[in-house]
Amino acid sequence: MTSRQFTATVELPHSAEQAFAYLVDPRRRPEWQSSLLSVDVPEDEEPHLGQTWTELTVVGVRPSLEVVEFEPFRSWAERGAWRGVEATLRLRFIGTRDGCRVVGEGEVSGSGLYAVAAGSSGLLAKRAIAADLRTAGHRIAQRTD
Repeated sequence: MTSRQFTATVELPHSAEQAFAYLVDPRRRPEWQSSLLSVDVPEDEEPHLGQTWTELTVVGVRPSLEVVEFEPFRSWAERGAWRGVEATLRLRFIGTRDGCRVVGEGEVSGSGLYAVAAGSSGLLAKRAIAADLRTAGHRIAQRTD
């Protein structure tokens, strides 16, 4: 089993409430997450603990995900799996004077044939998550203009 942990922190000029509402909604993920083409979740379903969905990534992977932590405006976490790869992502929202800080923490693990894919994904995750969170900040600004 190969496992890689990562942490990425981004400062956003939006309140924790605004950032949380946008980032935890799987329907919005393809707008800001560079690796996603689409998500399969009911259009009228509001984000909640236990919510499940599937994604289609740019490399053709279709992971299944579930919300495993949901504390409005403070923290949210998902767990995903695809074949021999498992991943977790936890977002913490910390209010600041100028907006909020979003801390993304996660782990990617894999076994057997998928250990190499998990290891390389884990190495790239910190930079990718930070870039995606910055993109989300731009999208939130566009929505509030």
